[in-house]
Amino acid sequence: MFGRRRREETPVAAAEEVAQAPARDSGPWDSGEPHPERERVDLGGLRVPVGPGFEIQLNLAGDRIVGAVVLAEESALQVQAFAAPKRNGIWDEVRAELAAAVKSAGGTAEERQGPFGTELAAKVPGEGGPQPVRYLGIDGPRWFLRAAVSGRAALDADAAGILEDVVRDIVVVRGDEPMPPHESIELRLPPEARQAMDRQAEAGKPDLNPFERGPEIAELR
Repeated sequence: MFGRRRREETPVAAAEEVAQAPARDSGPWDSGEPHPERERVDLGGLRVPVGPGFEIQLNLAGDRIVGAVVLAEESALQVQAFAAPKRNGIWDEVRAELAAAVKSAGGTAEERQGPFGTELAAKVPGEGGPQPVRYLGIDGPRWFLRAAVSGRAALDADAAGILEDVVRDIVVVRGDEPMPPHESIELRLPPEARQAMDRQAEAGKPDLNPFERGPEIAELR
């Protein structure tokens, strides 16, 4: 019953095993892999899910969009996507840099296990005293997604649930162009927002910005 298999059966068995391997049931997703269809805001390099109970803003550096911010009641989720090497991730490196930056600013940071693997639980200096922030990192194929959870969700698991589900449903669009590791993947306004701004400009009205500037949380590339 547990005897040695014949050599000629091995390739067939291996092929059957690959064919029967279950697909992942949650993301973040790469745009090139199968993923659930749902309503998402198309920001170019990121497609961020939308739904009741939260709103999406843009994180800006001057006129450049560098990330998205999801607001849910007393909590915020900041997400940014970066290029990464093909064969190895960069979360270990980025996590160490983040911890050093927080500590040099007078805060605290320690590693712990979370729903996406190792994360960084930090307290960063802010108005009214230290502010709790959870830093999450997910290494994907040639990309890296960094998320920062702040506010109530940084401490309350129930409040964190809706924002963690947003992370699980994000789609990263890396593109095929060569990019150095750690370079931010380009984001842009969704088509409908650009069209609205063009109409406003043609009408001679002030620029329409459908997204407000999101919170800046320990910006580190």
